Amino acid sequence: MVGSEIDNGSLPTPPPQKADGKKYGVMKPISYAGPTDVDIHRNITLLRNSGVYEAAEETAKREEVLRRLDQIVKDWVKQLTHQKGYTEKMVEEANGIVRTFGSYRLGVHGPNADIDTLCIGPSYVNREHDFFNILHNILLGMEEVSDIQRIRDAHVPVMKFKFQGISIDLLYASVSLLIVPEDLDISHNSVLYNTDDKTVRSLNGCRVADQILKLVPNVENFCTTLRCLKFWAKRRGVYSNVTGFLGGVNWALLVAQVCQLYPNAIPSMLVSRFFRVYTHWRWPNPVMLCPIEEDDLGFSVWDPRKCGRDRTHLMPIITPAYPCMNSSYNVSASTLHVMVEQFHLGNKVCEEIELNRANWRALFEPSLFFESYKNYLQVDVVAADADDLLSWRGWVESRLRFLTLKIERDTESTLQCHPFPKEYVDTSKPFSHCAFFMGLQRQPGVRLQDNQFDIRGTVDEFKQDVNSYLDWRPGMDIFVSHVRRRELPTYIFPQGHRRQRQLRHTPQPSTTTSSQEAQGSISPSSERRSKRRHDDASTSDTGPSQIKKQASVSPQRPETAGPVIQGLTSESPIQLKVVMESEDGANSESMQPPAIRCVLLETTNIELRINSLNYQESD
Repeated sequence: MVGSEIDNGSLPTPPPQKADGKKYGVMKPISYAGPTDVDIHRNITLLRNSGVYEAAEETAKREEVLRRLDQIVKDWVKQLTHQKGYTEKMVEEANGIVRTFGSYRLGVHGPNADIDTLCIGPSYVNREHDFFNILHNILLGMEEVSDIQRIRDAHVPVMKFKFQGISIDLLYASVSLLIVPEDLDISHNSVLYNTDDKTVRSLNGCRVADQILKLVPNVENFCTTLRCLKFWAKRRGVYSNVTGFLGGVNWALLVAQVCQLYPNAIPSMLVSRFFRVYTHWRWPNPVMLCPIEEDDLGFSVWDPRKCGRDRTHLMPIITPAYPCMNSSYNVSASTLHVMVEQFHLGNKVCEEIELNRANWRALFEPSLFFESYKNYLQVDVVAADADDLLSWRGWVESRLRFLTLKIERDTESTLQCHPFPKEYVDTSKPFSHCAFFMGLQRQPGVRLQDNQFDIRGTVDEFKQDVNSYLDWRPGMDIFVSHVRRRELPTYIFPQGHRRQRQLRHTPQPSTTTSSQEAQGSISPSSERRSKRRHDDASTSDTGPSQIKKQASVSPQRPETAGPVIQGLTSESPIQLKVVMESEDGANSESMQPPAIRCVLLETTNIELRINSLNYQESD
């Protein structure tokens, strides 16, 4: 990516490669066709002015930060080697190395993106004490380092911090070597010998990235296409592994398979084929770049024939490095529904682009999340100070996908949830605060015998789960409330102003292309109509993710006077009841689709504001 190319907003168009007859993955290519002149023109304008490329100065700064981090790791390992009583020769030869993975390793990172890094150390340097305590304290004492967090109990333990303002996610893997060579080849399975599951998962970040680059027909076309799809996913609100959507490695694997299916296609073609493929993909059929590999090291691999848990996965996207795992196990029935819906919308826009009725700008329009639903759950997160909020917010965000699963479980998947993967901050509040939002929608075609959803116990169980946080401190609290669309707080909108909703009118028959189509844009109302049509026509091929309902006991907390939010304090438990009724109060057989009323129930002697929420399924 040359600076002049970025400034001009254009992308290099590599010459088409002839790959007739060659098979790149587990599936035979759909087409070996190369680009036409029109495809090449569309390729030039694909990411024009999108801002997905960083400046050369930032690239140089990242490289310098990685060099500094690598030297810090080497000094840390030598220090530990000396402290553990090894010989002077051993201390001199002791070594640790830093490798990158994720978007940075794949070459698709954008401005202000974090860098996923892996620290590899010798067998006598452990994760729990040496990495999370000693290295943590070394970094904590450096002026260049800020916002440092230790997440020990994560699926993949990680230390997060900012180094000279650049966000770093640092993992650790201890390999069965006394001396770690600078050119250690971690692609060979022998590096996994005598390691635990967390170490395997840590190493596989790098191993998977390297395998992906080996399995695609054209790395440059893959990288440009992935940049485009990552940008689209973030704009559409479906880029977040932690909330139940897809993260960087998931999108990379999806794009890599499309590259295998169309080996001679350039990015403008691959983007269109991406939506075509995944609009028609029949989940839970797995996405795999290569056959699943078995090995005598004994690690379990993804196999729904043998493992009951693997059979419950709704959107399996399998990693290509041993041991092959499902990288998208976080996906729930609700988030899968949202993503499939977005694939359909993306495919529709790409069809319009191919007919010259729209341009790429229409594909990258931001999601209208706060116009798409009439019901929202608002999860307010508060803490005593900014440092506490940093860790508390991360913990609450990591539990939001479990709230989705619990609601699916308790409503038998008749109430769909759409968690939005973005936090919002009300800067007018005199305390550390952020909020997350979740859209609620009745499953299309579902009729309830008693016309209501009661999720009071569900929300209470979620709060108990969140309050089990081991690093809880006084002042940390959450509030879950239900708001109507028109009652959404203004701080979530740009410049604090709500977008004016378009007045509905009766469309007149026309044989000409609308001015919006001619300009290459799709109106918000068109998106909502498309969404409703998809909801009405769709049927679920998969059951809900299984999550058992368990009694949850929160640790005893000291009484604290929490900040007031919407007239509530931490002593005022919030419970939600969702009642199904028609807009005019008639029964469910009414011609009008049913509406939902969500009531904030009074549970204490103090006066609480009652939030009454009504919405219809149609605009």
